[in-house]
Amino acid sequence: MTKDQAPPLPATRRTGTRRQEPRLKQDRAVRTRNTILKAAAEVFAQRDYPSVTILDIAEQAGVTKGAVYFHFANKEAVAVSVAEQFYTALLASVRPVLDTDATPARKVVELLRHTARSFHEDPLTQAGSRLQIQQWAIESELPTPYVGFTQVLAELLTECRTNGALPPEADPEALARVLRSALFGAQHISGVQHGWSDIVERTEEIIQALPVLAPAARD
Repeated sequence: MTKDQAPPLPATRRTGTRRQEPRLKQDRAVRTRNTILKAAAEVFAQRDYPSVTILDIAEQAGVTKGAVYFHFANKEAVAVSVAEQFYTALLASVRPVLDTDATPARKVVELLRHTARSFHEDPLTQAGSRLQIQQWAIESELPTPYVGFTQVLAELLTECRTNGALPPEADPEALARVLRSALFGAQHISGVQHGWSDIVERTEEIIQALPVLAPAARD
C-alpha cells in the first residue's frame, strides 16, 4: 500500500448488509404479497365478492390495510390477481397427470378427477370459481375462463381419436367443450348446494356417463 492509498474500510454490520437490503426488501415484499393473495383466496372462497372488504383480507392475512393497499390499488385488483393465480395454478397442477405414461383416455379421466379434488380441497380453486361466477360485481376484467384447460382436453381427445379410443367422426374440440361445461357446471352446483363436499362423486358420474371415458376409469 502506498502513502496515497487509503486503507480498506473494515467490514461492519452496516456496510456488510447495505447491498443486501434492496434484495431483502424485495423478497419480503413478494412474501407479503403472496400472503395477501392466499388470504384473499380463503376469504373469497367462503364469501360472496360484494360482501368482502379490504379489512377482511388484511385481517385474514395478518397484515394492515396499508400493506394490502401497498400491493393492490383496490379490492378489484386483488380479485383479478387471485383469478389469474387460479388459472395459472389450475394448469400447473395437472402437469403431473399429463406427464405420465397413461393412455390419453386415462389422462382425461385423471385430469377430471384431479380438478374435482382441487375444488373439494383447495381455497384458491374455490375462490377462482366463485369470482368467475360473480364477475358481474367486479369492476375489472377477469381472465377468459378455462381456455387453457379446454385446450388440454381437446389435445388429449385428439390423441384418443388417433389411437382409436374415439371414432374417426368424433369432434375432439366439441367433446372438450362438453366435458368442460359438465365439470365446471357440476362444481358450481356442488359449491352452491353443498360447499363442494360432493364434487368428487358428481365428477365420477360425468366420467361414467361417457362411453369413451368409462372403460379408462376402470383400467
